[in-house]
This record gives sequence, structure tokens and C-alpha cells, in this order.
Amino acid sequence: MALSFAGNLSLCLGFLLCSWALHATPRTLPEASTEQKFEQWIHEHGRTYVDGAEKVNRFKIFVDNLRFIEDFNHTGNRTFKLGSNAFSDLTVEEFLAIHTGLSLPPVRRNSPRTMSLLRANVTDVPDSIDWVEKGAVNAIKNQGPCGCCWAFSTIAAVESITQIKTGNLPELSEQQLVDCTSRNNGCNGGWMDTTFEYIVQNGGITSEANYPYQKADGTCDTSAASSIEATITSYKDVPTNNEGELLKAVGNATGFDSPRRKRAGTPIVLKRHLQWCGTAMTHAVTIVGYGTTEDGTKYWKIRNSWGETWG
Repeated sequence: MALSFAGNLSLCLGFLLCSWALHATPRTLPEASTEQKFEQWIHEHGRTYVDGAEKVNRFKIFVDNLRFIEDFNHTGNRTFKLGSNAFSDLTVEEFLAIHTGLSLPPVRRNSPRTMSLLRANVTDVPDSIDWVEKGAVNAIKNQGPCGCCWAFSTIAAVESITQIKTGNLPELSEQQLVDCTSRNNGCNGGWMDTTFEYIVQNGGITSEANYPYQKADGTCDTSAASSIEATITSYKDVPTNNEGELLKAVGNATGFDSPRRKRAGTPIVLKRHLQWCGTAMTHAVTIVGYGTTEDGTKYWKIRNSWGETWG
């Protein structure tokens, strides 16, 4: 089913692998225990290496990451814990090179696309919202070794706004965006605004089944790309560094130019920097909710594109 709508809210989160990017004083780890953890990790994640030398190198990286995890978890005043995952034998540089992909434009400023929800008030939004529980978010996907987080975050937003508008939750094609958006760089990075513009200009986006994800750059299949599953007519950016506007956007407003003026919340792509992680934005995700924990900690809920075992 194709859908036309206006006022899709777009923004994007600069997201560093903080568990690897920060530095901590190394702790002494028992060698036998560490080797056992590494072998268990290899078995759990089905990892194979070309030879013994590569395995030794990956073991050293694994140990460095494990030391950081244990140091972090032993430090007080933390609101969360870290643990090993499928990327624990990669360096920070290796991970950022193949599993992120956000490429910022040279100049970023508020533009005519920037939207301020002046008619809404922060006090008017729900205390919490979870678009996953409302059935507006597909299962987690995995971009794999292709730097196209920008495509996954864009697709997630379009899928969810389609469900909010129609009740139908499609699975749309990231590969079409990787192959066909000429102003982005495929697996070497991209930007969401140009991606939304492509969807508008193309008259929509096709389904995942019609144009499946390959985890690699390809040549644009114009025939598949012309088979439209969902459409948008425009998009908007939430003002930079304005958490109140972001809360209103996620909580209670979308479809501003639609004929029926339907008011509803929407998952959006976040263009906001996690200040404690670092200074450079490298990754795009999608906000799918927010709320407050039992101890009073406020949070944003995000949909990432690193598979179901991450986070």
C-alpha cells in the first residue's frame, strides 16, 4: 500500500561506541579466565579467524575491551553496565569504519525545513511513550559491515509513520537508498536529509522483499525502485539542541500538512549529540520512545541497526 503524507520529522543521533572510546586504567585480568571468556565469546558469536596469528591479535583486542568493560563497571555513580557483544574483538577505529556511516554536510544550520512546534507545549505531551509497544516499529535489523546507518534510520522512520497513518507496518528497502541516492556515498556514509529528499523525488520507496538488503554497495535497480510501497511528500528537521522541541515531536505531533490534520506521535531520526561520548557524530539511529525510570532517570528509547544482540 502506498501512502502520501507530509510533515515527517527527521533528525539524527551522533552516537559513539562509548564503551570503547573512553579510556580507563587497566586492571589485571587472570590469563586463564580471560582465555576462557574469549573462547566462550567465539563460540557464542560463531567467529572464525583465517589463522592463528589473527586469532592472537583479536584476543589482544578482546582483552583490551574486556578490561575497559570491567573498569567501567567497577566505577561508581554509573546508571548502566557494559558487557561484551558481537563487536568485542574490534578496535574503535575498525568498528567506526564499517558499522556506522553518518556523513555530516559541510554546513549544518536551521533551515526552512526546521520545524518548531510553537502551538504545542511540553506539558501537553505524554509522560512516556513507546512506539514499539504500540506496534509502530519493526524488528531490529543489522546493517552489517556497511556504513549506511543513515539508510536504516530513514527507513525506520518512514516505516513507522506509515503504520501510524494507516495501521499497516511495511518493511521497506534500505538497499534502494544505498544504491540509488546519488548524493550519498552508499556504504561509505550518508545524510538523512538528502535521503528523505530522494524518497520524495522518487515518488516513494519500495519494499524490502522487492529490493533486499545486500550489506554492500550495488547498482541502482531502477525497475525495483519504481515499485512503490510507501511514500512521503515532505519532511521536517527539529531545531538543533532543543530537547523540548524534540520531546514534543516524539510525543504528540506529526502530519502537520495532511488534509485531515491528524495529531499523533512519531518515531524520528535524531540529530542530537551525546555530549559525554565525544565530539564527533558518527552514527544515526531512530528515537522510538521516551520515559522515566523508577529512580527518576529520564531516557530516550532508540532503535539501532546493529542486530538484536546489541544493547
